[in-house]
Amino acid sequence: MPVKIHPLADVQSTNIGDDTMIWQFAIVLSKASIGSNCNINCHTFIENDVRVGNNVTIKSGVYLWDGITIEDNVFVGPNVTFTNDRVPRSKVYPTEFQQTTIKHHASIGAAAVIMGGITIGEYALIGAGSVVTKDVPAFALVFGNPATIRGWVDARGEKLKQENGFWLAKNGDRFNVDNNILVKA
Repeated sequence: MPVKIHPLADVQSTNIGDDTMIWQFAIVLSKASIGSNCNINCHTFIENDVRVGNNVTIKSGVYLWDGITIEDNVFVGPNVTFTNDRVPRSKVYPTEFQQTTIKHHASIGAAAVIMGGITIGEYALIGAGSVVTKDVPAFALVFGNPATIRGWVDARGEKLKQENGFWLAKNGDRFNVDNNILVKA
């Protein structure tokens, strides 16, 4: 199916995949790239140097600034705030904006703040209201201000239970954590 763009959206880019829906009052600048089967909610802004993968949900009140890459199957909750300039000054622009990458299948809870220049790993889960100031490993559950690792999740996003030196999934899979990397035991 073709892209569906609400008549009250301002979409200047033609680089948008099939089955993507862009809702009212969204603004997408001309050089932005959005994949297939995405849901870009109302009151969003996507700048030029932004790459959004396939099957991504961007909820209301999210602004994606230059330098942000969001890979496939990512969920970005309402009012998540991204930054891209370490030393912002009015009318003073860096030669290059910070590069931020949200890896595939990650989820970011409502009103989290994602500082520029970091990577959020695959399947990571960011708690609502968190302030993420550094890289987040794959499968990590982080929350707080500043956000810290509070546990681990499986590919379904379910929290793993720590028991007898292992991290256990509900389906019986066992994992170890070695140097902040979740490894199947």
